[in-house]
Amino acid sequence: MAISKQQRAAVVAILVAGLLGGAAILFTGKGGGSGEAGHEHGEHAEQGEHADHGDGHAHDQPASSPASAPAAAAAAAAPAQAADQPHVIRLTPEQVQQAGIGIATAGPAPLRGSVDFPGEIRFNDDRTAHVVPRVAGVAQAVPANLGEQVAKGQVLAVIASTALAEQRSELLAAQRREALARATYAREKTLWQEKISAEQDYQQARTALEEAQIAVQNARQKLVAIGASESAAQDGKGGSLNQFALRAPFDGIIVEKHLSLGEAVKEDASVFTISDLSSVWAEFVVSARDLDQVRVGETVRIRSTASETQAEGKVSYVGALLGEQTRTAKARVTLANPGMAWRPGLFVTVSVLGAAAQVPVTVEADAVQQVDGRSAVFVAVPGGFAVQPVKTGRSGGKLVEITEGLQAGARYAAANSFILKSELGKASAGHEH
Repeated sequence: MAISKQQRAAVVAILVAGLLGGAAILFTGKGGGSGEAGHEHGEHAEQGEHADHGDGHAHDQPASSPASAPAAAAAAAAPAQAADQPHVIRLTPEQVQQAGIGIATAGPAPLRGSVDFPGEIRFNDDRTAHVVPRVAGVAQAVPANLGEQVAKGQVLAVIASTALAEQRSELLAAQRREALARATYAREKTLWQEKISAEQDYQQARTALEEAQIAVQNARQKLVAIGASESAAQDGKGGSLNQFALRAPFDGIIVEKHLSLGEAVKEDASVFTISDLSSVWAEFVVSARDLDQVRVGETVRIRSTASETQAEGKVSYVGALLGEQTRTAKARVTLANPGMAWRPGLFVTVSVLGAAAQVPVTVEADAVQQVDGRSAVFVAVPGGFAVQPVKTGRSGGKLVEITEGLQAGARYAAANSFILKSELGKASAGHEH
């Protein structure tokens, strides 16, 4: 389409006006920038920073001023220094004394390593008896009570038994026949010596006497086998032939009782269980990998899980076979129990002690506390105690080996160190708030 001269002139005029306007704007911007360069530079930097965040481009930030660099370095180093410096719990000597915190010195000591096993106190089967009447009958009297201390031969129960009456009657009859045979033998012997009767009669009388003596001995052995006495059979008083006195086999405590007055019992029923608790067993199980460390005769330390009771003994038995299901062997320690401190059913820890060795640094076991999941000892410093992380080694009951973190000669909180741990927890809670 053809453009007229007037239109061409209007377009030229518009272009010229635009060029002149742009030149004026550029000239004005240069003049204002020379007067307020510092202020404009700061604003442009801010605008550039905002533009970087808005556009999502990864531009470098403007460098900080030289004065702010040391402050930033100090702020970054402060947490590291706080982490390396041990926390000090401030306490005066009077406060330490009032809290009962004992101070000891770390140093070398002979230490015996140990392997711990969970165990349980049980009856000594060699000193435990299940008392059975050995004759069937009915309980006429039961003077013994559960938990009672009984002496050997003490009457536990009186049982009326028809079988016992028959055996005692047999003994009485045999004794009468023996008396008759003895009298016959004496008469025949006298007649034979005086040549009045034949020797054959004398020999028959002697044989009859010997058979009567055997019958009496047999009847007595039957009574001995069931633990019955001959007194009732010998005095022959009415109603006493059937009474059987059940007696304690040895000194001990009645730990089970299954008999009441008037109850019918069988000859093989366990009516009482008596145990001599002056000796008990500490039984524990040993895995296959620990069998080399547990041998008969090894010294062990027994500790109660319910109290501070301790005792030492020796391994008296280690099973020769492993259990089919558990693949473990049973072991036991025979303990003297004069004060009845070890009661059957009590859970214990059995520590099998190894050979003694000299270690360079040891502390008391009560001094080691868990702080932030690590073992630590509270070391005495001027004005209080500092938390000192340590690594522990072998344990010998009251002493613990320190392999790292503490030198010999260091003074530390031994007794009641848990008080310091409590104070440390309070201080940490205060800083968090």
